[in-house]
Amino acid sequence: MTRGAAPDLFAGLPGKGPHWPVELEVPLQWGEMDAFGHVNNTVYFRWAESVRMEYFRRIGWPKIQSETGIGPILHSTQGRFRAPLVWPDAVQIATRIVDVVADRFLMLYEVRSRALGRVVFEGSGQVVAFDYRAMAKASLPEIVRERIAALETAG
Repeated sequence: MTRGAAPDLFAGLPGKGPHWPVELEVPLQWGEMDAFGHVNNTVYFRWAESVRMEYFRRIGWPKIQSETGIGPILHSTQGRFRAPLVWPDAVQIATRIVDVVADRFLMLYEVRSRALGRVVFEGSGQVVAFDYRAMAKASLPEIVRERIAALETAG
């Protein structure tokens, strides 16, 4: 049975392109594989979390949160698995932000396998600004918006 090409998960999204302002390289660990002999699906979402937290660190959001109480909270996430990974390998995990609005933005993720030389996972996460003192949704702080714009446009 022949299958057609998989649709592009990010087709039509603003910001689609080759620029990934935050990237991490991570070696696969033997223990990340499951009983089926490939990296377990939960690991990909941990990688997305790691690159997301690195992005927030680079824009200084932890300090902003400690001063204002307003930080990020993950609203929803999804992913598409393109190819299975097996040990040994290393992956490049990348993220960027698109669709910044008053209280939220969309982060895109990509995982590339060094051994396979291709994208093995694409995903996204909707992140909302949250006031942890009031325990309520908040507006995205202007300084966060400015730092996202600066990081996204840095070459």
